[in-house]
Amino acid sequence: MALPFTAEVRTLCEGALAETLALLLPVSCAGCDELDTPLCEACARELTPQPHRQVVDAPGGPVEVWSSLRFDGVAARVLRAVKEDGRTGLIRALAGCVAAALARADAPGAVVVPMPTSRAAYRRRGYRVPDLLARSARIRPARALSYTRRTGDQRGLGRLERHRNTAGSMVARGIRGQRVVVLDDVITTGASLAEAVRALREAGADVAAAVTVAATPRRLP
Repeated sequence: MALPFTAEVRTLCEGALAETLALLLPVSCAGCDELDTPLCEACARELTPQPHRQVVDAPGGPVEVWSSLRFDGVAARVLRAVKEDGRTGLIRALAGCVAAALARADAPGAVVVPMPTSRAAYRRRGYRVPDLLARSARIRPARALSYTRRTGDQRGLGRLERHRNTAGSMVARGIRGQRVVVLDDVITTGASLAEAVRALREAGADVAAAVTVAATPRRLP
């Protein structure tokens, strides 16, 4: 009997397809370009989690955010390889970063809600990075967030412009009464995260914290 094509099955298929395509390409280290390895030992060590805390202002009150890496150097190159080059096999090297950030968030039993992926980004990549990160850490994500409208490219925008760009762009469903942790790959200004928190709170969720693999250096204490 055929299995129903659920969101979980779809996410697994997306990751498997991307990894199969990656096998057909020449392999080099995502961090330093060393040949014949997707990630060399030296670069893998650069991905050792070092969780750090910050607080982001959001509608309804500030939210605590834990990030495991600085978004520069090897970490930035690896994440870009995942997002821009389709090298989803590297997600496994980031599983410990997700787990370490979640452990510091200290929200046992909370539902993990990945940040939504825009339709344009999904069409371009064929997979959702936050969902793959959750599954790499053996977490079943609750895809409760979605976009209600298109937003402009955040790159090159300042903090205020990013907040204006994302304001009112998300909605949350099916999450009322639940305690949640928001998961994303990178936090830059916190504008998208603040919008996600607003949508979740308006939908009746208790946002315990947020976690990311990395944070841009300007977001660090």
